[in-house]
Amino acid sequence: MDHRFQVNLRGVIDLLSHHLYSSPGVFVRELLQNATDASRARRNLEPAHQGEVRVELIEKQDGGPPTLLFQDDGVGLTEEELHRFLATIGESSKREALEAHRGDFIGQFGIGLLSCFMVCDELLVVTRSVKAEGRETWEWRGRQDGTYSVRPSEHPLARPGTQVFLIARPDAAEYFTHERVRQLALHYGSLLPFPLQLTAHGRTEHLNPTPPPWRRAYESAAERRQALLAHGREVFGMDFVDCVPLRAEAGQVEGVAYVLPFSPHFQSRQTHRVYLKDMLLTERAENLLPQWAFFVRCVVNAQGLRPTASREAFYEDATLASARDALGQCLRQYLVDLATHEPRTLQRLIALHGLSVKALALDDDDFYRLVIHWLPFETTLGMMTLEHYRQGSPTVRYVTTLDTFRQVSRVAAAQGLCIINAAYTHDAALLEKLPRVLPNARVEVFSAAQLPQGLEELTAEEHEGVARLRRIAEEALESFGCEVSLKKFLPAEVPTLYGDVEEGAFQRDLERAREESDSLYASLLEGTQDKAPPQERPQLCFNLRNPVIRRLARVRDTAQLRLSVEMLYVQALLLGHRPLNAREMALLNRGLLGLIESRLGDDEDTGSLH
Repeated sequence: MDHRFQVNLRGVIDLLSHHLYSSPGVFVRELLQNATDASRARRNLEPAHQGEVRVELIEKQDGGPPTLLFQDDGVGLTEEELHRFLATIGESSKREALEAHRGDFIGQFGIGLLSCFMVCDELLVVTRSVKAEGRETWEWRGRQDGTYSVRPSEHPLARPGTQVFLIARPDAAEYFTHERVRQLALHYGSLLPFPLQLTAHGRTEHLNPTPPPWRRAYESAAERRQALLAHGREVFGMDFVDCVPLRAEAGQVEGVAYVLPFSPHFQSRQTHRVYLKDMLLTERAENLLPQWAFFVRCVVNAQGLRPTASREAFYEDATLASARDALGQCLRQYLVDLATHEPRTLQRLIALHGLSVKALALDDDDFYRLVIHWLPFETTLGMMTLEHYRQGSPTVRYVTTLDTFRQVSRVAAAQGLCIINAAYTHDAALLEKLPRVLPNARVEVFSAAQLPQGLEELTAEEHEGVARLRRIAEEALESFGCEVSLKKFLPAEVPTLYGDVEEGAFQRDLERAREESDSLYASLLEGTQDKAPPQERPQLCFNLRNPVIRRLARVRDTAQLRLSVEMLYVQALLLGHRPLNAREMALLNRGLLGLIESRLGDDEDTGSLH
């Protein structure tokens, strides 16, 4: 034996109010939606029908609870339709009777009217169908306990349409004030294509006199931009940097994206104000734009997307995916146009959202391709975009630490060598990703040890003149594992260049930590160093263009020459921001004391105490 499911209306209403709808105020949206759909349905039958929606707040003279009246001149309902559509949960007049025009209607689920029971205990619907032969007026009275009644009305309507009466429940009185009703009606219905009138305290106000700004005609692009920005300020309560018109054939979406004046985290999902068939759907839509479009907030109206049952989001399907791609293309084209016609504006935009742009580019290959060449990088030749860099060099060279960049920047710049400082957040990872996304790109990590390789070599005569300096320097620095070379390079005021290999800084830190640790931890570090592969030795390059180095090559005093070499070695380490180990600190102290003693000795030879 089969049995029918039983529906507890109170339980369903509790489900709607606590789990499906975001606020009891959505009853205004549901009633405006039903009125709008009824007007659209009548227009399908009578194309010349104009349609209008009226909302009236009726306050009792005796202080009783106020009543809200929602009235339309739409298609209306017959007696059979009242039983079928208003008393059957999940049944919708848009589902079968008007299947040919289903795409015209907002409501599709047959549960919207139940939202009224979140603010009232009884609901009265008075309706006259445009299709009924006798044009009878019927009353449908529904109650929160799940009962309803249908009867002919004692007050026939003069024309087809529907009236819905709601009497405020005490705990919902806040939704029956003029200010709240006006705010909710404007909130949900400001874009409705039918006139929306609100009557209260004997006055009637037209709430939607103008179409949305993206549908209006303007005399110039500047005027249009100002109007769109003003609309964004009104909707979101902030001034935006710029605005981008949006349009997608899939889902028939149109609207505006506003560029945020601050930089949100790239993983934060921006919420957008979205209308469905001119009725506000939600202000928290998250799946309408691509994830990489974190820097905009938009207002859009869709005609052909599917709402969820709560009508506060869109159903994820192929149409929504196509619309999302098309809207993303609008934003991509906006960035491309900026790059072509307003590069300074694009640079300001990237500067504002720089860190988030870089982070998202690492996660999204399409977005990476879009923005990577516009991103600015610090180089030895100044700030420049990657596009500018690649125009002058087929291979992108970069260093990964700020110390290395400081070490090579002056000398590299003097030689016209462009090296990127990728020590900033995400920069190294972005450059490493370049050949994976763009197969024709070449990148390489640059080390200070490579810099001397491109410097000017000495002549045979110069080699002979500095042979003694080279020999003494090699002997002095052998115990420090540092090789010696002599070259000529600019700027001339730089006497030496310390060229460390890529892992050199790590090895120096490891050695210093071992020196400063107890015996147990030092032995662990010793084991780590022993397992590391052998590295190229760092190099101290002497600059023969420097006057001090040329004079040093002529010094005959071996001790003085050795001391000078050691001090130049320590100076090069300090200029390269390399931490000194214990032996190097001892070398610095010994060198300073030696210079002081030498100076004091000169003074004793040339003067006396008084």
